[in-house]
Amino acid sequence: MNTLINPVKQVDQTFLYILGFSVVLLIFITIVMIYFVIRYRRSKNPDPSDIRDNWKLEVAWTIIPTIIALSMFYFGWTSYLGLRNVPPGAIEIDVEGQMFTWLFFYPNDKETENELVVPQGKPVKLNITSADVLHSLFIPAFRVKVDAVKGMSTYVWFYADKQGEYDIMCAEYCGRDHSLMKAVLKIVPEEEYNIWLEIDEDEDE
Repeated sequence: MNTLINPVKQVDQTFLYILGFSVVLLIFITIVMIYFVIRYRRSKNPDPSDIRDNWKLEVAWTIIPTIIALSMFYFGWTSYLGLRNVPPGAIEIDVEGQMFTWLFFYPNDKETENELVVPQGKPVKLNITSADVLHSLFIPAFRVKVDAVKGMSTYVWFYADKQGEYDIMCAEYCGRDHSLMKAVLKIVPEEEYNIWLEIDEDEDE
């Protein structure tokens, strides 16, 4: 697991890359705009300059934005693949969304409602579907969001690297109580998870 790349880092790096370029371009364009307003105001430049047929300028403003856009696409595509390529050995848990709750089904047929428990240090693949309308499973802390569609199976994976409790929400309006469709992700030590997994639901407090 030491070689496993956490997709959260890839998503965050892509966000910062795009944000950084956006801020730099905003500042650059604003400075150029202010300069042109002052330098070429009517009182100082009564006869406007004609820059048509300046091929060097046209090449520059075509190639530079293209390179920037392609670089953003590359980082975005890389982070997307990181979210789609499930590493070997991932724990698979089935998820079903329904008005207005999340159901989780574990490999030993254990079932929980609005509580997803996984072991720390393991990749976790969620196989997602819906029992009724369109839902969307959203775990902000791990940057994953995927639609739950009736009659169709979708999936997402995340790396459970840190112990703790994290929010799970529905990110697609699914009815009157959509805002109440919440669950909790609990990441616990592997030993604790194995014990919890074997406890019968009737005895589980």
